[in-house]
Amino acid sequence: MEEAVERARRLLSGYDEELRRVIPEGAELFDAHVHVGRDIDGFVAPYDELMAFLARYGVGRAFAFCMDEPDREPAFRAANDRTLAAAERSGGALIPFVRLDLAQEPIEEATRCLDLGARGIKLHPRSQGFLLNDERLAPVFALAAERRVPILIHGGRGLPPISDHLERLVDAYPEAQLIIAHGGIADLADLSEAFGGRAGVFFDTSVWSPIDLLDMFQRVSPEQVLYASDYPYGQQPGSLFISLRTARLSGLSEEQVRDMLGRSAARIANGEPPLEPTSPNGRRTLEQPITFARIHHYLAMATPLLWTRQTDTIGVLGLALNACRERDGFEDERERIADLLACARDLWRTLPETESESDRVELGRLTFRLIHLADILAVTVSE
Repeated sequence: MEEAVERARRLLSGYDEELRRVIPEGAELFDAHVHVGRDIDGFVAPYDELMAFLARYGVGRAFAFCMDEPDREPAFRAANDRTLAAAERSGGALIPFVRLDLAQEPIEEATRCLDLGARGIKLHPRSQGFLLNDERLAPVFALAAERRVPILIHGGRGLPPISDHLERLVDAYPEAQLIIAHGGIADLADLSEAFGGRAGVFFDTSVWSPIDLLDMFQRVSPEQVLYASDYPYGQQPGSLFISLRTARLSGLSEEQVRDMLGRSAARIANGEPPLEPTSPNGRRTLEQPITFARIHHYLAMATPLLWTRQTDTIGVLGLALNACRERDGFEDERERIADLLACARDLWRTLPETESESDRVELGRLTFRLIHLADILAVTVSE
């Protein structure tokens, strides 16, 4: 096991070096979505680890908020105070957002934290169990409009369609800038129709599927896209790798990549007006060699097995590895994917024999990081 872990770390370090070469020289990096604290699901984001995560690639600032904390009642008050303290300790690197529970004095808690230095609002309808037609949302958007602070709202898995209700709120309170997290994948078609090309509404890149980002890029303006990791759920080098590879494949210019990586989020943080949206980039069809489509298909099967802590009884990683042996003119890409998957397979096999729960969790996450990188490569290889 130790040998496989060390090998995995060496592989990940290689992608660290690659990323440092492809990030535009002098680019400002700003992460629009990180957590600090401890979630009831077991994920943790301690302050020191978060700051080390940001420093690893020179990310200068980040929008930060607490997780769904064990002591979230009442009103996320204690957790919000910890976020404010972390932001003060960071010397300006962390831009604090106040997290709200609509069932527990949301306006009072938002006002309290904004008065103490919070500079945004975080809403999570799935975790806090509300819908977007909830009448308690209007006063939150009104307060954000009055204070000229952004609202970041969960737009990923576990939601019904949200576009219609969200559009009505934005129409009613246009001064409140909106960041739709996770690329808006919960309702991407309708969200992009409602907000594509609309200044002041943004989509962040914190997703695990490169296909989701490729779809997002062809639906919304590049000036509406913010790089985001969703730390600690998103890790490096995958978070930056997926954003850069899909942006390049979608045809973003060097300046548009710089905007995505940090300049657009910096404008929000600095209170500057958003850039005027241009036309979307990208294509409505995905063109890739069939070998890599097969690899992606097998890795899409592997991911839920790994997340639910099952063994690879189907042998999907073996199928993906066998596909890497096909001779189709993309030898370098196939070899890179095969190296990642062979190491992931070895790690995955050790999971049932690992006695420590913390070790199992860490090995599972490390295995996923390798599979995730392999999938990004497979999807973004082009003719």
